[in-house]
Amino acid sequence: MNSKLKLVMKSGKAILGYKASVKSLRKSKSKMILISSNCPPLRKSEVEYYAMLAKTKVHHYTGDNTALGTACGKFYNCSVLSIIDAGDSDILASVKE
Repeated sequence: MNSKLKLVMKSGKAILGYKASVKSLRKSKSKMILISSNCPPLRKSEVEYYAMLAKTKVHHYTGDNTALGTACGKFYNCSVLSIIDAGDSDILASVKE
């Protein structure tokens, strides 16, 4: 999963962060949402609800927000990640939920 995520960050387009991800979901631009394991339950359910309305895939990332930020090549924590364009990665096809 981490290698596919790195490829998305390099060749595709992704948005990190809760507020920006919810905005992209409202505009129906997201193709997939990743939520870290230690995201607060209320925030998680809100993002899942928006994703359901936008008919977007949701993947629950196994690591915490620090691991998700590191997997994206950033030096900060990230609890929600929105993939807008997968680029060369096959992350959208490989995750079935």
